[in-house]
Amino acid sequence: MEFDLSWILLGLPLAFGLGWWASRFDLRQLRRDNSQAPRAYFKGLNYLLNEQQDQAIDAFIEAVQNDPDTSELHFALGNLFRRRGEYHRAVRVHEHLLSRADLSRADRERAQHALALDFLKAGLLDRAEDALKPLEGTPFEQEARLARLAIYERTRDWPQATAIAAKLQAAQQGDFSTRQAHYLCEQALAASAQGDEASARRLLQQAQAVAPQAPRPFIERARQQQRCGEASAACDTLEQLAQQAPAALPLAAPLLLEAAAACGRSAQAQALLEQHYQATPGLDLLMALVQLDDNSGESTRPGRARYAQHLAHEPSLVAATQWLAAEPLQHEEHHGDVQRALELATKPLLRYRCAACGFEARQHFWQCPGCQSWDSYPARRVEEL
Repeated sequence: MEFDLSWILLGLPLAFGLGWWASRFDLRQLRRDNSQAPRAYFKGLNYLLNEQQDQAIDAFIEAVQNDPDTSELHFALGNLFRRRGEYHRAVRVHEHLLSRADLSRADRERAQHALALDFLKAGLLDRAEDALKPLEGTPFEQEARLARLAIYERTRDWPQATAIAAKLQAAQQGDFSTRQAHYLCEQALAASAQGDEASARRLLQQAQAVAPQAPRPFIERARQQQRCGEASAACDTLEQLAQQAPAALPLAAPLLLEAAAACGRSAQAQALLEQHYQATPGLDLLMALVQLDDNSGESTRPGRARYAQHLAHEPSLVAATQWLAAEPLQHEEHHGDVQRALELATKPLLRYRCAACGFEARQHFWQCPGCQSWDSYPARRVEEL
């Protein structure tokens, strides 16, 4: 039986036509899919620029559904969810990215960082810490360490905070010596609260060595010495404070008076306070000097006269109120009411104000309760700022 070659000649054009038609069909489908994803992407971008986040999220979801392999769309969608406060959805997006085996190393590190931010914004500090640890040795290492430092500060995990601050210092990412001194002081206070004064003393000595110019270690060490009955040593420590950080002496003025009275060095303390008051007049130094005058019993130098001398150079409603407290008035029956009104008006002027966020408090804080900034409270009252 002979094979008819005419069938081959007829079949080749038919096979070619079918192949061409199939390729055209696939190309049309591919072009349709590719055109839908960019159209949805640009629609979402347009909504985002117009601050229409709800519509932008819908558009990006549509784009992701059309092209689930596009990592950039996932990142954009996750960031939008985080900004919207929908942290659980942001976490799902970034966890989905991390589960992909084809994700590049750079995108994987970026997704890990984004996931940590999701947990931080959601307030899940333990999960955020776990997500930040794998970022060591990545381009996000510095940001991750700073975030972990903030977590340890919020949770008052001072040993961990000290370790992270030391790493940042070693990597020349800033000067964290003062923060390390604060952390050591916090640990010393905890040790003192548990009755371990030996550990507290050691920690405060470390704090002074880490940050010799920081005022807090001197003040906390003087308090610890005064508490242990070492009044003379406390005076010596506060004299060192006056040399190393004179601007902080007003914070320690009441402690200096207490320690000086306990060891018989009131005259020496008065000379020190006089010297610094002449250089930088302030309410705390003034009130300490007035207290010393009142305790001396000298009628020639009554303490209230200092208020009048202060008012001659520094206008102060606080000093005027204190001066009027013992001044006889023409209508003496109204003296109590007038004095109470003045004292009420001066209370806000005696507060301390955070220079970072403006939070005001009656006592001085080393770390602001409002914005968590360190050393943001000046050692001066609101009236003096």
